[in-house]
Amino acid sequence: MRTLLKSGRIYDGTGAEPWVGDLLIDGERIARIAPEIDEAADAVYDLRGKSVAPGFIDVHSHNDWFAIHKNPQPYFEPFIRQGITSFVTGNCGLSAIGFEDGTPNVKRMGGGLFGYRGQTTGVYPDAARFFDAVDGKVPCNIAVLAGHCSARASVAGEENRKLTAQEQERMLAILEENLKMGAAGVSLGLMYSPGMFADEAELRRVAELCVKYDKPLTVHPRAESRISTSYPELLGRSHLLRAMDELARIAKGTKLKLQFSHLIFVGRGSFGDKDEALRIIDRLCAEGVRAQFDIYNEKKGVSVITVILPTWYRGMSDAERKKPWNRLRLAALVFAAVKLLGFGFNDIEVAYIGPGYEQYEGKTVHQLAQENHMSDLKMYLKLCRESDYQGRVNMGPYTTDEIIHEFEKNDKCLYMTDAWVEDYGVQNPAIYDCFPKFLRDSLLGLGDTMPNTIHRMTGASAERFGIRDRGYLREGCYADVTVFDEAALKNAVPDQECSFGIEAVFVNGEALLKDGRILPNAKCGRAIRV
Repeated sequence: MRTLLKSGRIYDGTGAEPWVGDLLIDGERIARIAPEIDEAADAVYDLRGKSVAPGFIDVHSHNDWFAIHKNPQPYFEPFIRQGITSFVTGNCGLSAIGFEDGTPNVKRMGGGLFGYRGQTTGVYPDAARFFDAVDGKVPCNIAVLAGHCSARASVAGEENRKLTAQEQERMLAILEENLKMGAAGVSLGLMYSPGMFADEAELRRVAELCVKYDKPLTVHPRAESRISTSYPELLGRSHLLRAMDELARIAKGTKLKLQFSHLIFVGRGSFGDKDEALRIIDRLCAEGVRAQFDIYNEKKGVSVITVILPTWYRGMSDAERKKPWNRLRLAALVFAAVKLLGFGFNDIEVAYIGPGYEQYEGKTVHQLAQENHMSDLKMYLKLCRESDYQGRVNMGPYTTDEIIHEFEKNDKCLYMTDAWVEDYGVQNPAIYDCFPKFLRDSLLGLGDTMPNTIHRMTGASAERFGIRDRGYLREGCYADVTVFDEAALKNAVPDQECSFGIEAVFVNGEALLKDGRILPNAKCGRAIRV
């Protein structure tokens, strides 16, 4: 199949200024790029007035868990409409790969957010088998990180303790074997079980492994807010900054590719940490650590409903919870947490409680409390109980427009979504329009220049994760191509439930999105072995 794209404004992914020209696709690859191409083709697209870029790369995704679903396409469609063609998956330590054959702890993979729950095509303990399972069977291209949580759970379950020497060597061997098989790096999830139980010595060994193979270590740190459950002290240095200090100590003296995942500031109380967080990253780079970070273009994010509920309260029986002293203690702690974090029950939007509770979805805890004539705390606890403490919320603020726009121009920043499609309830808005909003910011003069913006979401992302022959519009590269309308992007009013400005998407030469329609049952995506 030969496809000719004519007269488009070409951004090649390098950060160079665009130029008008033609692009010829032959099979999976780009055959020619020139000011004018006069060759026979099976399909010709007139792109006058449109812009052409390499397919966008989402560098922080959890779509490894959905690529192995029996019907993966619905979980990829919103991202395709954003112009995304490739994903770096397995983030936050919670990869679908990276555990021993026959481990009794398979059900512990995914940290409670994801898992092997009957909808998958099989169980894939290592990168090699995962790649075989997804190659040519999914709509988009998939790279995968080996998750530290997955490897640790494989050898020691979710026990809160230091690993024995033998367990640590088994865990490191799992991670190393997956790196050899083509995993793009290792991910840490230090707010998730069992990653949260790892000490700095263990994490240093993991970092050394990444240095050995020259692959990134992506990190969901222990804290992303001024206070958290990760540190006992409520006063003194912000917990967010303490978590970054820990990573700085782990990386110190190495050439580690350290990737700070989703650099956010949860709650208004942490916004003041932004400048110091950037200074930590800059100091690491000055010392030789190859530190970068990534962001999404949203001010809120997904969390579990128990996000502000102390663990001691969850462990109590209903009778103990009703005791006046425990009620008073809980109220005092929640009040203090809300004040110190800088958000309240009006900032917690219910996304999903369970079947029969759809009337709660899309409303804040505060709104529901008013409707039900009870205090915010009582309503919150009611929602926790009714969801069996498994409910999902969209909450914030996690950042501000001003922080997003500043970070968009930072040369150490890459772009991502950190979002996935849920089967029920209110969706994370990042599944719909995160990347178009980055483009729109550029056109409105709020973000970086358009060539640099596209470079971050294409070539720079491919280079960071060692993805070959993608991220650039060059002869011989895979034909991952996104076509967009700059006028439509600039003039759009973002809607939380749909994308905008993206005209067409090609994955490995296949027209995946055109005329607003996505190719049904698409299986043009490839496994990305690094």
